[in-house]
Amino acid sequence: MEIMTIWTDLADIEFKLYYLDANGIKTRVLEAGTGEPLILLHGTGGHIEAYARNMRGLSEKFRVICIDMVGHGYTDKPNREYGIDFYSEHLLGVIQALGLSKVYLSGESLGGWVAAWFAAEHPEYVKAMVLNTPGNVKNKLDVMAKLKESTIKAVVEANYENVKTRLEWLMYDKSQVTEELIQCRYDIYTRPQYKEAVYNIVCLQDIEIREKYSWDSSWCGKINVPTLLAWTDHDPTSTVEEGKPLQDLIPGSEFTVIKDAGHWPQWEKPEEFNEIVINFLLEKTAKVAVQ
Repeated sequence: MEIMTIWTDLADIEFKLYYLDANGIKTRVLEAGTGEPLILLHGTGGHIEAYARNMRGLSEKFRVICIDMVGHGYTDKPNREYGIDFYSEHLLGVIQALGLSKVYLSGESLGGWVAAWFAAEHPEYVKAMVLNTPGNVKNKLDVMAKLKESTIKAVVEANYENVKTRLEWLMYDKSQVTEELIQCRYDIYTRPQYKEAVYNIVCLQDIEIREKYSWDSSWCGKINVPTLLAWTDHDPTSTVEEGKPLQDLIPGSEFTVIKDAGHWPQWEKPEEFNEIVINFLLEKTAKVAVQ
């Protein structure tokens, strides 16, 4: 099986890597394409490289803007709890810093949770969104404990095996965890400020904090933009059956399942993932334009 490297995936497209100031938070951004803006949001402990395999395909149709969320990657790491509302505020700061009026959103795991919360609070900024494997929607304590433990261990006891184990947990096909991806994440996790930030990152795995942002009709019912829920048949955080009720919480949302993938379908099934995102977002835009 041919495994592309992150650099090879980006080598034949025009892209830029830069930093912007999002309300005082220095934020790392990877951008490619010239169409309507599509912002990509990674998961817990993630970084923009999680979408390296999607930049080429998506940038053919959109201006793709992939960010390291606050506290993650090479973005600033203020010492405070990272609740969903704080991630949402950071996303708003990014959108405003870029001078954007309307955006598409696609988020994976934590990023999907943040995108949904943002759309509920700031619907005026969102055209449509795709949420893939938004993560442990039932607040299962065993999943939360495992995610917290493995994330902290990968950072505090950072070594090749711990980082590899954390990445392999995300994948159905473990061979998709490349040496380059492990090294990329290891380099991030061994930065001095990350050892403090990781405890703020995993605060959402504590039920007392998490319950403030749990998926619930009280806020999901406010989402009034076209939404696609993209699940997988091997997601380690939530089964398809556990994810399906989200469709009832988010008015008018649609649901699809990506086969033979784990928590990172955008990485394991990039062509299929890109096609799903492109078709859904452009189809919804076309329908709105006709109305």
